[in-house]
Amino acid sequence: MKTDLDHLPSSKQRELQHVVRVLFEEFEREIGLATQPWKKRGRILKVILYGSYARGDWVDDPAGGYKSDYDILVVVNDAKLTDPIEYWGKADDRLMRDATINEALSAPVNFIVHDLADVNNQLIHGRPFFVDIAEQGIALYQAEGAELATPRILPPEDARAEAEKHFERWFSIAQRSMATFKLQRAEGDDQYWRNKAVFELHQAAEQLYHCTLLTLTLYSPKSHKLNFLRSHAEEVAPELIAAWPRADKFSRRCFELLRQAYVNARYSPHYEISGEELRWLGERVAELQTLVKSVCEKRLAPRD
Repeated sequence: MKTDLDHLPSSKQRELQHVVRVLFEEFEREIGLATQPWKKRGRILKVILYGSYARGDWVDDPAGGYKSDYDILVVVNDAKLTDPIEYWGKADDRLMRDATINEALSAPVNFIVHDLADVNNQLIHGRPFFVDIAEQGIALYQAEGAELATPRILPPEDARAEAEKHFERWFSIAQRSMATFKLQRAEGDDQYWRNKAVFELHQAAEQLYHCTLLTLTLYSPKSHKLNFLRSHAEEVAPELIAAWPRADKFSRRCFELLRQAYVNARYSPHYEISGEELRWLGERVAELQTLVKSVCEKRLAPRD
């Protein structure tokens, strides 16, 4: 696997060193007081940069408000160590603060965690997402002896058949969530019904991103975090960027309200969304639905 970061500015290289350091520090804190033998043996085996920063085609557009994220795969030695809350929540929080408050990072960090056996199984079965990481990724850290399996190329007809199943399932689920959103909007315009409706919009957006990722790559992270899923989906389907204007405060605020809706719209007495904000979000998720349908159907179109 490649280890060369010379295509990146020195400032970006330093930031990635910082990311690796944070991942190790927070992971070691989580397992530092472990008493179970398997947990005491817990190790990070690889930290791999993938996506646009690995390829060299990242975007940083201050005027338009869009910037690429750092995409990181963390490979550990035990499947039990992949739990995102128990072992990686503090690292995620710290990296988020470093990107938004402390200004230690110029771009957000999205990381996924898999154990080595799972990654190698994905490679052996030719999963395109992991094959691309193996072929294009850059190892920021790798332990001796933690080798990746030789990737298998999945036959195109097999990949297309699996992608079709994902599209049919997830796009249908998203359509039902959009229908529920419209029914709840019709019930009334008080805060109760607006909160119910925006939760369904969150569900529709989440499902549309899962639909995109599974159709195009046969993989999607197990996450409800909308900004995380949006980043991954826009990485593989840049057409989806158009669904979310980012240059003005109103647009950014509305997306933040949608992002928070998964928990706060249901449980927080302080969560509020206006009718105007909800209407705008409904229009944007409907546009996302149109864009997702287009990119997925393009992927599934018969090849000559």
